[in-house]
Amino acid sequence: MALTVGFDLDMTLLDTRPGIRTTYDVLAAETGTFIDSELAVSRLGPPLVHELAHWFPADRVEAVADRYRELYAEHAVSGSLELPGALAAVAAVRAVGGRVLVITGKWEPNARRHLDALGLEVDALVGDLWAETKGDALREHGAHVYVGDHLGDIRGARAAGAVAVGVATGPYSAAELAAAGADAVLRDLTEFPGWLTAHLN
Repeated sequence: MALTVGFDLDMTLLDTRPGIRTTYDVLAAETGTFIDSELAVSRLGPPLVHELAHWFPADRVEAVADRYRELYAEHAVSGSLELPGALAAVAAVRAVGGRVLVITGKWEPNARRHLDALGLEVDALVGDLWAETKGDALREHGAHVYVGDHLGDIRGARAAGAVAVGVATGPYSAAELAAAGADAVLRDLTEFPGWLTAHLN
């Protein structure tokens, strides 16, 4: 069976914070509701509705989430940046005949917009998943490895029986990722090709 590697999107492959910050600021202005966008982007990972619940009453969260997703397509995609080594990490998987997945908590159509903007072709994209639910998609696609920046990504890999690779480009330090059970921890994805070579040998 071909090697299959899954990657998280936000703060693993892409620094989406600039665009997300802008989107929250536009949403706040439009709704007249205060949102601390700096705080919001400091805790990316859980589903959007979890964050919005900090700022909006429960009966408004779903409608506001729909509006956020509309604004996101306009304001967030072009403002996102490739994290160091992201494209090289994907190329390293391809170089050994592997398959590449992106499993993310982001709404799937917006995740697809990011991949298209980056010119990143993947074998499968699954959105709207978080923590252990990522494990469902990883198992379905036969993932051997899952790479992410969040403790929830470690939990997802564990749930799928995949090798959990943490990258310290998000809200958690290398020590925190290791303590959460990551099988390997990288400073960033520039270290991934070397790790993959060692893992396969």
